[in-house]
Amino acid sequence: MSSVLFLNLAWQISTLALVALGLAIVFGKLRIMNMAHGEFVMIGAYAPVITSSMGLPGWLQVPVCLLTVALVAFALERTIIRHLYGRVFDSLLATWGIAILLREAVELIFGRGYQSVSPPISGTLSVIGADYPAYRIAVIIGIIVGFVALYWWNTRSKVATRIKAMVGNPDLAEAIGINTARLSAGAFVFGCCTAGLAGLILAPTIRIEPMMGLDYLIRSFFALVVGGLGSLEGLGIGAGIIAGTQSVLGAAANQTYGYLAVLTLSILFLWLKPDGIGSSSR
Repeated sequence: MSSVLFLNLAWQISTLALVALGLAIVFGKLRIMNMAHGEFVMIGAYAPVITSSMGLPGWLQVPVCLLTVALVAFALERTIIRHLYGRVFDSLLATWGIAILLREAVELIFGRGYQSVSPPISGTLSVIGADYPAYRIAVIIGIIVGFVALYWWNTRSKVATRIKAMVGNPDLAEAIGINTARLSAGAFVFGCCTAGLAGLILAPTIRIEPMMGLDYLIRSFFALVVGGLGSLEGLGIGAGIIAGTQSVLGAAANQTYGYLAVLTLSILFLWLKPDGIGSSSR
């Protein structure tokens, strides 16, 4: 495997893991099948477009992204989502409608055309014998550090313990004084914000447009099917298998074969191992 292919693979796996994280949180913890997940990725990708059009400094991209996504997610949770916890099919239909509305709203504001933005870090770095974009190297390292920090938080934080108690038995969690409504709202907003952050990170490397979210929703779903919902390790394995298969076949043949391969793989996992590789008992 060439150095560039290896680095491309690391990029694909790390970014897919970040994109899928929000879907894993919302579906795994709240039993909400968020079909608008890709639209939150799309909203995050438009953050640098917003700051650029308003003449704002580049460092405001992250606050603009997180604030915009958090406000949209909080409004949706307060008005619609909180009535759908645990109702997978109903949430699927409702969030599909939300996804359409979000796409139409963005299209109304920014139009249908493609947008592009420049990476905040330019140039290349020599890594394992290959010159590779410095921005992508920084993102890969940042995502790895972020997942390590999240793993530490998930194993040691009192909030994480309360979330696990809520997932295991909501009625008992409420009986012992845990505010499940607040925890659920926080988990939903956090999941959406991770999707928005992923969109912001991906923005300099993709064409930004209102319909871009569907591809990220599908690939995130495939990663969760393969990896399962029980652990960060499973999420990483699922992202690795899906992104790895698509990247290698896409490089060896073409992207069509890559998509067909991950679709076939996901169907096989649904059939043979429906809980995924890393799923734990709930």
